[in-house]
Amino acid sequence: MSVYTHGHHESVLRSHRTRTAANSAAYLLPHLNAGDSLLDIGSGPGTITADFAGLVAAVTATEVGEKELGLTRETIAARGVANVDFSVQDVHALTFPDGTFDVVHAHQVLQHVADPVQALREMARVARPGGLVAARDSDYAAFTWWPEVPELDEWLRLYRTAARANGAEPDAGRRMLSWALAAGLTDVTATASTWCYATPDARDHWGRMWADRILESALARQLVDGEYATTDDLRRISNGWLAWAAADDGWLAIVHGEILGRTALAA
Repeated sequence: MSVYTHGHHESVLRSHRTRTAANSAAYLLPHLNAGDSLLDIGSGPGTITADFAGLVAAVTATEVGEKELGLTRETIAARGVANVDFSVQDVHALTFPDGTFDVVHAHQVLQHVADPVQALREMARVARPGGLVAARDSDYAAFTWWPEVPELDEWLRLYRTAARANGAEPDAGRRMLSWALAAGLTDVTATASTWCYATPDARDHWGRMWADRILESALARQLVDGEYATTDDLRRISNGWLAWAAADDGWLAIVHGEILGRTALAA
């Protein structure tokens, strides 16, 4: 696994906990059946996982370590969900037998792993013949906003630099179809969707979240320790996020690439 650029600081989880199946997996929802078993790769704080559990028969949530998986457990327990199992896994080498699940899902995972094609091969391997593999990842180079705030340009450059230094691919969204085909998925449907922050509440949430995150998260430590930026640089970028959030005409869109593919049917 490559290093997870974001880490799990409260400012990061503040963002991740706003994710739902509706706002992060809408492309997959029409294809789920009540009797399905679903594997959720990289379940994080478990908000999407919990939503899936209300739609299918059984969900297995995975994370890279027990500490990370504990975040999922907390949400599942708080919601009183009973049909979720938990497993520490490396997506490059899943320990499940071939054909275990009807659906295998990953949200914002492939951009962080060392070998996204191998990850998709493993996701396909543990899906049943004719089963679904679904993945969605953002594309940082396609992020766009208004008004023009130079500090946000600097933020984007620094994030992409740090992510690549960690062995990740921050511009994953545009590569999803290519990776899916290289992994041998068939009947692949590639789509795109966005998150848009343009209301006062949405701007306040996203801008304040990144104002904190650029100062306090694992990303901040990597940027300073790697001598990509100084703490003064990060404070200036943090203030830039607050200035963007305070703009009456502030608007920001995050583009995501999505793939939905089938595994090969048994001969």
